Amino acid sequence: MAFDVSTQVRSSGTGDSLHMVGFTVGGEEFCIDILKVQEIIRMVDITVMPNAPDYVEGVINLRGKIIPIIDFRKRMHLPFADNINEQNRRIVVVSFGKVTVGLVVDKVSQVMKLNADQVSATPDVIKGFDSECLMGVGRAADRLLILLDVEKMFRQDEFEGLADAA
Repeated sequence: MAFDVSTQVRSSGTGDSLHMVGFTVGGEEFCIDILKVQEIIRMVDITVMPNAPDYVEGVINLRGKIIPIIDFRKRMHLPFADNINEQNRRIVVVSFGKVTVGLVVDKVSQVMKLNADQVSATPDVIKGFDSECLMGVGRAADRLLILLDVEKMFRQDEFEGLADAA
C-alpha cells in the first residue's frame, strides 16, 4: 500500500500543513510529527540493559517512568561520525500508542511547518525493506528533510521488546 503524503497533510487536523520537529543525525535532517513528541531533554546517564538489541542504548528514569533509549543512528543504519558535538546531543522523547521511547539524536534543529506543496512522496527506489517509516521528503529553503513516521520505525515484536526493556 502506497502512502499518500498529501492525505497525511490534510488529515493531520492542521489544514494543509504538517507541524514537525526537526533534528540532525550525521549530516542528514529528519522530521517527526510534533504531536508524537512528548519532550526533548539533554543527554543523561543511561543504564545499559543486557541482551538488548544493539540499537537500544538502555533505559532512563524520566520523572518516575522508565523509558527505553534508542540510538537513532544505529536504528536507521546510519554511519558513525567522529565529529559529534556532545553538547548538542539530545534525547527526543516520543510517544505513540502505549509506547514511549527516547531517540538519541545529534542535534534538535527546529519546529517547523511544512505545507503540502513542500512535501513529496518517498522515491520508489528507496521503498522496500526497513523503509516503511519514511513518510516522504520535505523541502525547506535549500534543504531536504526526511519525514519519519515513528510508529513504523519498529515492528510489533520490537514494540513488545521495548515495553519489556522498560
